[in-house]
Amino acid sequence: MQKILIIMFFISTNVLASFTTLTTNEVLAKQTNGTIIIDVRRVDEYNKYGVIPGSHKLTFFDKNGKYNAKKWLADLEKIVPTKATEFILVCAHANRTKTIGKFLNSETAYKNIYELDGGINYGWIDKGLATTKIAAKSAKPWYQFW
Repeated sequence: MQKILIIMFFISTNVLASFTTLTTNEVLAKQTNGTIIIDVRRVDEYNKYGVIPGSHKLTFFDKNGKYNAKKWLADLEKIVPTKATEFILVCAHANRTKTIGKFLNSETAYKNIYELDGGINYGWIDKGLATTKIAAKSAKPWYQFW
């Protein structure tokens, strides 16, 4: 019985280990090493705040929360060359990336799925980092009104 529990523990931790939340500094390091960044926000969000320079835009959920997973996965395959290739998912606050990452982790063979902790708003812009619309350290974060 103990052997079965140990095996189940290692299998479950191995499966869960392929979707990981990264800090801003970890994303910066991976970006420097050429890791693919995929922004899953909507077009209106890209237009308002920009994207992390070098990111691929690949919207998952529409305004109504609807999605076409089959089409999205086909588009993802054009960006991520192999199932072992590392990539980082980015959304506004890291809510959508958690949903997408868990889906990819449980339903696909992708092995190295990451997300930016806090999303682009709390994990990038508020850290003073540039997007394609906002210069580094040039303005207060979007959510500060004072």
